Amino acid sequence: MSHLFSPISLGPLQLANRIAIAPMCQYSADEGLATDWHMVHLGHLALSGAGILMLEATAVTPEGRISAKDLGLWSDDHAAALAPVVQAIRRYAPIKLAIQLAHAGRKASSAVPWEGGANIAPGDGGWQTVAPSALPHASGESIPLELDAAGMQRVLDGFVAAARRSHALGFDAIELHSAHGYLLHQFLSPLANRRTDEYGGSLENRMRFPLAVFRAVRAAVPAEMTVGVRISAYDWVDGGWDVEQSIAYAQQLERAGCHFMHVSSGGVSPLQQIPVGPGYQIGFAECIKRATGMPVIGVGMITEALQAEEIVANGQADMVALARAMLFDPRWPWHAAAELGAQVQAPPQYWRSQPRELKQLFGDTRLGQR
Repeated sequence: MSHLFSPISLGPLQLANRIAIAPMCQYSADEGLATDWHMVHLGHLALSGAGILMLEATAVTPEGRISAKDLGLWSDDHAAALAPVVQAIRRYAPIKLAIQLAHAGRKASSAVPWEGGANIAPGDGGWQTVAPSALPHASGESIPLELDAAGMQRVLDGFVAAARRSHALGFDAIELHSAHGYLLHQFLSPLANRRTDEYGGSLENRMRFPLAVFRAVRAAVPAEMTVGVRISAYDWVDGGWDVEQSIAYAQQLERAGCHFMHVSSGGVSPLQQIPVGPGYQIGFAECIKRATGMPVIGVGMITEALQAEEIVANGQADMVALARAMLFDPRWPWHAAAELGAQVQAPPQYWRSQPRELKQLFGDTRLGQR
C-alpha cells in the first residue's frame, strides 16, 4: 500500500492522499480581482487527483501585493470575483481547497517576473511599501515605511477580514504566509527586523506580531476550519533565521491551535546561498516534524513518485507539496498512482483515458466504451 496515497487529517480536514498543490503566484489578477485565468488555471489543477489545492498568495491589503497583478481579498468585491472559481471547482472536483493569505511587506511593489520582477518605486508607478524596519530588501530598492502600532493593527485587521471572507467563500483551510521573505517572515528574521520595541530584538519579541496575526485569524473563523502556516525554516544567511528558531515558532503556533506547518526556506535576503537539489528542503521539514505534533508538509524539488513516496514512508514529512512539477505535469498524481500501484480520484468524464493495463487506477470498472 502506498504511503503517499494514504489518507491524512490536517486538523479537522480529511484528505484523500498526501499530495498538495503548493500556492503559486500567477500575477494575473485585475486590481486584485480574480479573472478568467484563475478559472482555467485552478480548474484544471483541481482535476489532478491531489488531496488539496492551495491558492496563490492572496494579499490582505492593497499595499501587501507583491505586484499590481496579485490576487487580493481585501474587499467584498474581491470575494465576489473569486466565488465563481470556488463554486465551479466544488461542482466538479472532490479536491479540498485552501487559500494562502499574505502580505509582501518590503518585497511588495514589484514588477511581474516575466518583466524582470524588480522593485518599482512609488514615483515610477509603484507604491509605498511597509515593513518591520525601514530597511530595503536589496540595495537601491525603495525604503519601506516602518510599521507603527496603527499600521500593524491595519495589517492584522486585513488578515482577519480576509480570513472571514475565505470562510464565507467555502474554503476548507487557510494557510498564513510566514515565509519567503514576506511581511511575517520579515518580523521573524533579524536580517529584516531591527526594531528596538517589543516587536524586535529577542526571539520572543520577533515572534510577537506573527503569532498575534495567527491567533487573530484562528479566532476569526470557526474551529472546524483548518488553519496552518507556511514558514521559511532557514534564511541561508549567517546571523539570520534558522531551524532552532523555526522549531520554537512552530511550537508556539501549535499551542495557539495551528493545524499544520508547510516548510520551505529562504527569500528574506538577496545574500542567501542556497544549495538547490532534489529534496533540498526536506531536512527542515523533518526537524520540525520531530519537534512538534502537527502534520508537516515538505517541499523542494520533489519531482518523482518514488522520491515523494520515500519522504512520506520514511517519516521525513507527512505530506509533500508540488509546484513547478505540477505545472509541468498537471496529472502528476495520476502518474504517481500508476507507478505506485495506488488509486486516484478522477472525474468520470476521464475514466476512459486510463491505459488498459491500469484498470483500477481510478477505482472503477465501469469503463466500457460505447
